[in-house]
Amino acid sequence: MLSEFVGTLSATFFVCLFFVLLEFIFRYVNEMVGKGLEYSVLFEFFFYAALSLVPMAFPLAVLLASLITFGGFGERLELLAMKAAGISLLRIFKPFFLFVGLSSVCMFFYSQTVIPQAQAKMWTLLLSMKSKSPEVEIPEGSFYSGVDGYNFYVKSKDKKTKLLKDIKIYDLSKGFDDAVVMAADSGRLKSTEDKMSMILMLYSGESFENLKKQNHDNKNVPYRRETFGYKEIVIDFDANFNQMDESVLSNRYMGKDLAELTHSIDSMQAHADSVDHSTWALFWPHYFDRGLNGVRSLKDDLESHEAFTIGKLTEGYNSTKMLEVMKRASRNANRMKIDMPFSHTTKFADMKRIHRFDIERHRKFTLSLACFVFFLIGASLGAIAQKGGIGVPVVYCILFFILYYVIDNTGYKMARDGVWQVWQGVWLSTFVLLPLGIFFTYEASREKTISMPNIFKKKKKAKDDEEKKRDSEAGTQLVETK
Repeated sequence: MLSEFVGTLSATFFVCLFFVLLEFIFRYVNEMVGKGLEYSVLFEFFFYAALSLVPMAFPLAVLLASLITFGGFGERLELLAMKAAGISLLRIFKPFFLFVGLSSVCMFFYSQTVIPQAQAKMWTLLLSMKSKSPEVEIPEGSFYSGVDGYNFYVKSKDKKTKLLKDIKIYDLSKGFDDAVVMAADSGRLKSTEDKMSMILMLYSGESFENLKKQNHDNKNVPYRRETFGYKEIVIDFDANFNQMDESVLSNRYMGKDLAELTHSIDSMQAHADSVDHSTWALFWPHYFDRGLNGVRSLKDDLESHEAFTIGKLTEGYNSTKMLEVMKRASRNANRMKIDMPFSHTTKFADMKRIHRFDIERHRKFTLSLACFVFFLIGASLGAIAQKGGIGVPVVYCILFFILYYVIDNTGYKMARDGVWQVWQGVWLSTFVLLPLGIFFTYEASREKTISMPNIFKKKKKAKDDEEKKRDSEAGTQLVETK
């Protein structure tokens, strides 16, 4: 039984990994299309993305494999034979629990060792792809501004000869008022060998440019008009793929293991506490200066829980000292008014980063435990449904994965935004699905069965009965007519 489960799990894992990777590629397809990236770069990116998505694909594969395996056992009456021999369902599950538990432990160490390196390389490649300039592909009949400082217009293109026809070029590198306008009957575009520049070869055209910077005081601006039969323009355009160093992700949550995440959270929490402490240190002691004779601070009165008024705090002072005290209090209050929004924004940004790091730390445990939870649901539900193959199990798998995704995404957003505690949001899906798996296991141990095909059989039977009744009525009516 275990060998059959492992074989099914191997097949479903690669299928699930393919679909998860496909969804990931669709999310970032705009960063790859039109950049002229080499196949080796794309293959490297897909490889590291696949390694990073293993913790998400493996629990889904466990769910589908357990549904197919135990559904097949029930359909072939193997579970019934074992139960008739006196073997309980929990005893049947025992070797699978050991295997899935071992897989969960391996998945945790995988997320500790492989995932940080794979994510660091994957996100470095993705950031490098975003920063790479796209290939110059000038469309027909519309302006193209993909090159900094230039606008191109091409009326039509010859796909065989790659000849551009009816070209207009606006060189805005010196500003809009000093633009250089060029028009040519045709032209070609190519890159230099080092891909650091782009050469535009123009045929039969003319150009127009100002020779003096235009301003409102000049009534007449000298200009130059040039007519040419052939002209080359060299434009700076870096078309190479320059991969960033992985150190750009040193302050990000990806690429860190459990110990590094914990250290980063402690450091950021200390920084947030220092900002909070400095804000209150600004607020408390300086409304009234202790250096003035006999003037108590606002903090002293609040700590002593005594009722106080402005008159009580400044009792015995003349108008000059009173004015000096009020001016200092006003200056400090205005400074606090200016600093408070900045301190609040800084603390909010720090807490958001802390939540994101803490979420990643908890996910190393939840994704590993999800293997066990999904096996509990899949095995018990497969034993209840007693239907193997890839039909009914795939339906159940999709439904439960959608449920898991919605609950997990909701908890993630609540934890990220600080609405809930981080552990509450990240562990929400486990808190919901684990009792559901225990319930299905209890129902399966009581030999409860459900069969989705029976529903369709009942519908088909009702439809056949209705057709027979209609045919019978038609026959009766025909006899009466005769």
